[in-house]
Formats: sequence, C-alpha cells, structure tokens
Amino acid sequence: MTDPNAVNITAGAGAGAGGTIPVIQIRQPRRLPDFLLSVNLKYVKLGYHYLMTHLLTLCLVPLMAVTLVQAAQMDYQDLHNMYRNLLYNLVSIVVFSAILVFGFTLYIMTRPRSVFLVDYSCYRPPVELQVPYKKFMDHSRLTGDFDDSSLDFQRKILERSGLGEETYLPEAMHNVPPTINMASARAEAEQVMFGCLDNLFQNTKINPKDIGILVVNCSLFNPTPSLSAMIVNKYKLRGNVRSFNLGGMGCSAGVIAVDLAKDMLQVHRNTYAVVVSTENITQNWYFGNKKSMLIPNCLFRVGGAAILLSNKSADKRRAKYKLVHVVRTHKGADNTAFRCVYQEQDVTGKTGVSLSKDLMAIAGGALKTNITTLGPLVLPISEQLLFFATLVTRKLLKNAKIKPYIPDFKLAFEHFCIHAGGRAVIDELEKNLQLSPVHVEASRMTLHRFGNTSSSSIWYELAYTEAKGRIRKGNRVWQIAFGSGFKCNSAVWKALRNVKPSPNSPWEDCVHRYPVELPN
Repeated sequence: MTDPNAVNITAGAGAGAGGTIPVIQIRQPRRLPDFLLSVNLKYVKLGYHYLMTHLLTLCLVPLMAVTLVQAAQMDYQDLHNMYRNLLYNLVSIVVFSAILVFGFTLYIMTRPRSVFLVDYSCYRPPVELQVPYKKFMDHSRLTGDFDDSSLDFQRKILERSGLGEETYLPEAMHNVPPTINMASARAEAEQVMFGCLDNLFQNTKINPKDIGILVVNCSLFNPTPSLSAMIVNKYKLRGNVRSFNLGGMGCSAGVIAVDLAKDMLQVHRNTYAVVVSTENITQNWYFGNKKSMLIPNCLFRVGGAAILLSNKSADKRRAKYKLVHVVRTHKGADNTAFRCVYQEQDVTGKTGVSLSKDLMAIAGGALKTNITTLGPLVLPISEQLLFFATLVTRKLLKNAKIKPYIPDFKLAFEHFCIHAGGRAVIDELEKNLQLSPVHVEASRMTLHRFGNTSSSSIWYELAYTEAKGRIRKGNRVWQIAFGSGFKCNSAVWKALRNVKPSPNSPWEDCVHRYPVELPN
C-alpha cells in the first residue's frame, strides 16, 4: 500500500529501455490535526497565564533563599554588632515604630468595610399563574385590539424567544378581560415582594427590626406610598430605617440597588441592608398594534428577589459571598442610547415600552465601556499585558490588519450571570466574550423557566448555579445587567464557602430537568 504522505521520485536511468522505473519514496512529516494545534495553543496560553500570575513568587523565592543562607552563616559577633547598632539608633526605631502603628491604626479605621451577602431569596409564583404558549395566544385574541398581524407577530416572537411553557403572569392578566387597576397592581407587588421577603427572613432568622437600610427597585410601578413604605408597614421596620425607592431605572437597577446599599453600609456600621428587586406587569401591558411595543409582552414575566447584605464581621462565617466590585456604565448622554428602551404612547394613545432596532448595537457599546473599566480590576496580569501589547501595536502599525485583543474573562470568573433579557442578548454576549455554552447555561435556563424577570433575573441565574452545586469556595461570579437609559452594570462576588442552595429555592423541584434542549 502506498503511503499517502510519501512523495514519488522517478529515476531517469533505464526508462527508455523499457525496464521498470525505480520509485524512491521520501516521507514528509505528518501535519498535526487542527484540534491538536488548538489544544497545544491552549496549554501554551495557560502556561503563560500561570507564569505571569506567579512571576512575583518565582522571583522572591530565590531572593529569600539567598537571605536565609546568609543569615545562617552569621556568627555571634555579627549578631552582637547588629544589636549594638539598634541601641545606638533607638530614637529612630521608636519614631519609626510609632509612625507605623499610627498609620496602621488609621488604615484600619478608615478602610472600606467588607460587604457580605448573607443570603437571598427569589419569588416563585403559584402554579396556577403559569402561562403556556397556547394560553398566552388565546388571551391575546380575547383581549385588547390586536389585529391578525400583531397576533402573528407575537406568536413568532414567543416561539423564538427562548421562553418555555412554565413562565408566569400576574393574576390580573389571567382574567378576561384583564383587571387593569391600581388595586391589582398593588396586589401583584405585595405578592412578589412579601413572598421573597418572608422566605428570606425565615431562612436567615433575621428580625426585620434589625434592618437598618432598605432599597427597593421597580422601574414601571411607583405608587404613593412607595413600595419601600409598603415593606416598612408590612414588617413594622424601625422608625430610623434608611429607605430608598428606585424607579424608572430598567432591568439593570438591581445592581444599582446593591451599589447604593454598599455605599450606605460604609456609613452606617454594624447593620443589615435589604435589597428588593422586582418589576410590575399588571399596569404595564401593551394592548396596541405597534410591533416594537409588543415585544415586552412576549418576554416579561413575574419575578422578584430579596437580598440580605451585612457589614458585620461576625456574619462572614455564615455569609455566602463577599461583594468585590461594582462597575456602572451610563450611556444616556447619547440620544440614540437614551431612546432605545422608551416608554411612550402609540398613535392611538395606548402606553407601552418601545424597543429600538439599535438595541443590540447600543448594548454592545455599553458592555465594551463597562468591561474597559472592569477589566483592570479583575483580569490577571497576563491578560492585561496581552491587551496592552495589542493596543500599542495597533496604534503604531495603523495600516496593519491586527484584530483587537478580547481579554479572556474566563480566567477572571468561574460563573457568569448575564441578564436574561432575551435570547439575542445572551447570544451576543456569548459570542463577544467568547464564552462556552456552560457559561451561559444559567442565563438560558432562567429565560426558559421564568422568562425575563427584569432586575431580578441575575438572582434566579445565581440560584440555578447553586442548585447545580457548581459554586466552590473562592469562585468568582460576574453579574451583568442591561437597562433603559441606557445602562450596563456589573457586580462581582466571591464565594466564601462551597455554596449550597437555600431552602425554598425557585429551582428546588425542577433543577433535575435542566438544562433542556432549546430549539434553534
């Protein structure tokens, strides 16, 4: 059998005499398959990453070894001379020590206090509020003034959205016609907020009167008294509680609320902060026929989360995570970004939220700005050097076609909680950040099981990862959220222990069914 990697060379002698032509076979070196090349490059990059990460240690070890050897060679006379020198410079040593102690004390008193995430709870609505595709379309035909084109548009969006058959709508939307009034909207808010808060207080054994800071965010429903006042009234919080109510800040308001609570915990010491993130659907359903305003009907569903934060050192032992960084990006100065998610009335006077066709491009720009700030805070030095070298090369060689280097954020984070705003959002981040399917699994499965629950979606995703038993001590979690304005906000958490799901987790009786296969 002829070797496919051999080259045949025919000899000229004897060819004209009708004899056989001798054939010399010279073997060529075999080319490595592409997958082996990619594996080799992967390990080269990993080796480079570990080398740069531990470079300081590798440099210090020989220096410490030399110092120890020299110290071992010192005799009694050398030690005696060192002691006499210290006595002669006693005043200098005392002054230096006093300055050192004063500086250390000042640092301890003024350093930022650590913020711990003791626990959190996500609301899971009762099963009777589930809305399968067929029920959604049947109600759409029976309610509102939807024409055939709008109904067909909603059906297509629903089928391609990534939502499953078990998402939830508020009780008012299950009625025919829907009960759209203030009482129903308040009932939805109470059901969601009190549901997750009851579970949070039960799991943590915290007395509500110990809460010193309360931050509530809900973008589209802002009654008087406020949602935060409703919580104060329900749980009889103390009179000097610092309460805040954030409205109109979109799906990224959950990270903003955490950032506000963090700042308040730096001022008010030895206390607890509760953050409640939710959205209200009852009074914000769109009954018109403008296509860009029908999309939220197909994506948004009932959900909410309550998060307990603490600055007490004693809570570190039982806390799940420590807050490491919060990075907020606001693109509202640009008119296109400002109007890409916009609440308005259509030509018939019906109110809804319009989503611009430029939304994904704007979200990509906001993400780029956000990770430019976040990158130096979290990326290992190896990735920062590669990014800087590529940037300098692109500046010096302007005509060269050198692609910008995208840092490998998988070296900085073990888990990603990408806001489940829609299938396109998750796809775009998976592509731009070069993530693998397992990194976006929590986001896709949350979208499938619960839909877009607005600012609380990142907590359902974290609960999914916990329910799968994937979070180990020291793991870093990146929560990324996008919202109207236009904003991109990031929160980075570090696991303080191997994290187990809390009782009454939203995934408690269904996580064994996930991940599910999603249609293309």
